[in-house]
Amino acid sequence: MGVAELGRRSKAASRTVATASTEAKDGVLHVAADLLVERAAEILDANAADVARAESDGLSATVVDRLRLTEARIDGMAAGLRKVAALPDPVGEVVDGWVRPNGLRIERVRVPLGVVAIIYENRPNVTSDAFGLCLKSGNAAFLRGSSGAIASNLAIAQVLRDALAKADLPADALVLVDDTSHEAAAEFMGLRDYIDCLIPRGGPSLIKSVLEHATVPYVIDGDGNCHVYVDASADLDSALDIIVNAKTQRPSVCNAAESLIVHESVAGAFLPRAASALSGVELVGDDAARAITPMGVATDDDYATEFLDLKLAVRVVPSLDGAIDHITRFGSGHSEAIITNDLAAADRFCREVDAAAVLVNASTRFVDGEEFGFGAEIGISTQKLHARGPMGLRELTTLKYVVRGTGHVRR
Repeated sequence: MGVAELGRRSKAASRTVATASTEAKDGVLHVAADLLVERAAEILDANAADVARAESDGLSATVVDRLRLTEARIDGMAAGLRKVAALPDPVGEVVDGWVRPNGLRIERVRVPLGVVAIIYENRPNVTSDAFGLCLKSGNAAFLRGSSGAIASNLAIAQVLRDALAKADLPADALVLVDDTSHEAAAEFMGLRDYIDCLIPRGGPSLIKSVLEHATVPYVIDGDGNCHVYVDASADLDSALDIIVNAKTQRPSVCNAAESLIVHESVAGAFLPRAASALSGVELVGDDAARAITPMGVATDDDYATEFLDLKLAVRVVPSLDGAIDHITRFGSGHSEAIITNDLAAADRFCREVDAAAVLVNASTRFVDGEEFGFGAEIGISTQKLHARGPMGLRELTTLKYVVRGTGHVRR
């Protein structure tokens, strides 16, 4: 079936989903969660084919990790749907309201966006996460995954569509495009008659393609070139725990740290300990860092790169100004952390660093929809309109003015 026809079906379903009750939507989410667990074997069989193809193609361990599903990860997908079901429904929320001197009553009310399109790379869990968040916020999910995960995505989507049908909501509340060609992707990004908001989830090549081809409104889920800055007053034991967690807990994700910045007054004490604790991580640094502990030479390209791997760029700076300047130059606007016991330094970092999230004495790995209490996320926006940071249910709505009069006419 053509991409445009799939878009038409998604748009038609969105009108029903937009008016579905909270109870109906939550019921689907619980049924879907149960079915994911019950039918895990068929999902894992499909995923095994994708993983085998990726490994035979020589793709990196990072890419394979993003692609691979396990029983635990499927359980996590199901748990994510249940968490979304437990969250407040944003649809119909009155954000604010007022009465004009002439008696007109004006309210701003949350309403669904309509059709939320997600184009994404080798992360099949996105299929489930996107479905859950879109459904709870009253939107139809129109999905286009990658060729590398197509078998996994089709298996997951079929389970979710079956859940919709069992709960008497239109199966087309979730539509997955099975044509993974570049031509289909370009057509998908141009469906202005059907798509209300496009969210890309992937690397630089996907973002570049969206910027070139999309004619629909989009929110960029951008690179995560995240920094951890160890300030002069930092507790070095805490700083060590945080950088190890931020870099190594799951290096293949966008909220992993890619650069370590250290104040020169503590660099001599901290960097040798960090290098030892980060065993297995390739370190590259500037002259000052390499004078303290052995590591490779860092280039500007290293400081500007989201490695998504066990590699970390290091820089020693003379001041908080130097750290902020470095982040301003090389950061991607995702998540930036300061480790400090100086309240003034923390406040200044939070005020002056331009990013979707800033953290004080905490790992960048916390910048995540589930960790923020959103149940899951549709992505992490690094732009400023209309959403920024982890995008949960409220970020998948827009506002409608409701104006009530008693026969008012304008004079």
